[in-house]
This record gives sequence, structure tokens and C-alpha cells, in this order.
Amino acid sequence: MSAREQIASARLYLVTDARSDGRPPGRRELRMFLDAALGGGVDVIQLRDKRLDHGALMDAAAVFREAADAAGALFVLNDRPDLVDRCRADGVHVGQDDGSVRAARAAVGEERIVGRSTHAPDQGAAADADHDVDYLAVGPVHATPTKPGRPAAGLGYVAWAAANVTTPWFAIGGLDAGNVAAAVACGARRIVVVRAIAEAADPAAAARALREQLEVPVGTQS
Repeated sequence: MSAREQIASARLYLVTDARSDGRPPGRRELRMFLDAALGGGVDVIQLRDKRLDHGALMDAAAVFREAADAAGALFVLNDRPDLVDRCRADGVHVGQDDGSVRAARAAVGEERIVGRSTHAPDQGAAADADHDVDYLAVGPVHATPTKPGRPAAGLGYVAWAAANVTTPWFAIGGLDAGNVAAAVACGARRIVVVRAIAEAADPAAAARALREQLEVPVGTQS
């Protein structure tokens, strides 16, 4: 299955750092965490850690690649299209302030995937029309400390995406087992989470709980 086919069929996407407080990552702890999350139902893991220097980022990426390979999952690098090839990542994710999609595509080539953050319908429409974008992140649904200062886009944007976006898209932003049902009710079939798994005492159980709610047919939530 190609990376594009995998991203289209993915349901649960985890964004996480190297769990190292900026120091070189502990391989064993990181691998155990990633294995647990993937075993619980995560389909995509993204390495996002702006604290790491070049060497530490490469070290962490090696663990992400190994974990993704073991689970048959995708590994995406955040905002470093220049390192995608060296990290053997399946693609890159770029935010609205992280450079152009065109530049990212030129750096990673045609076989890898490029994701784009969007925060409002105009950005969503632009990304949906861009042939270089393989998937969109739609949000933040709720305000989140992982994006300080970014106002919530709300469930209205999720509903807009469900009605208008044809490119695979993921709802993102403050989603957890307690509120994901509302996003699913608005048409979200894929979600990105950070803290809901990264801060869970049992990452595998947290992933399973989210996955179960994603697999409830739209319109049947209580």
C-alpha cells in the first residue's frame, strides 16, 4: 500500500515529541511509548519536537521509523522537509507558517506525502484544491496549549470540512475521549491527537478508546 493509500485509510494520528525534555531521546522509553500507542490503534505517528538539535532529531526519527515499520504505520516529520529523506519518513507536515506546500513537495518528491494545517474554510479550500496536499488538518477544534494563542476553529469548521473537502482530512485540536464524539457527529472520520495519548497513563488504552469512538457510524452517537 502506498503512503497516499495509507493516509486515506488512516483514522487515528498521533503527534508527539521525543519525550526527552530537549535532551537526546531515551530510545527504550520512546520506543515503548510508540509501540503502545500503535498497538492501541494509532495509524500515523508524527515527530514534532522543536527543542531538539539536528543530531537528537535524527536519533528520535530513527526510533519513530523502527516503531512505524514494526506496526505497518506511517511516520511523518513535522516542518522539516529537508530531513525527510535522511530520516526515511513517509512524509512531512507543514503549518500555515512553516513554508509553502510547493517547497515541501519539491523537497520530499512525489512518492512521499505532504500534510497541511488549516484553520478556516478559506485555508481548507485552498489546501483541498492544491494537488501537492495529500491530507489536511482541520482545527483546532478546541483551544489547546500545544498551539498557544491559536483560537479554536470550533465544530463549525469540522462540519464545513465534512461537507466540502474531498482530500483526506483530520480534525485536530484538544480532542480526547470525552469530546471526540461531538466531532464525529459533525462528520469527522479521522482525528489527530497529542495530549490524549501522550499524557495518558496507559497510551494503548487511550488509543483504543479513541479508536472505538471513531468507528461508531456517523449519526448513531448518543
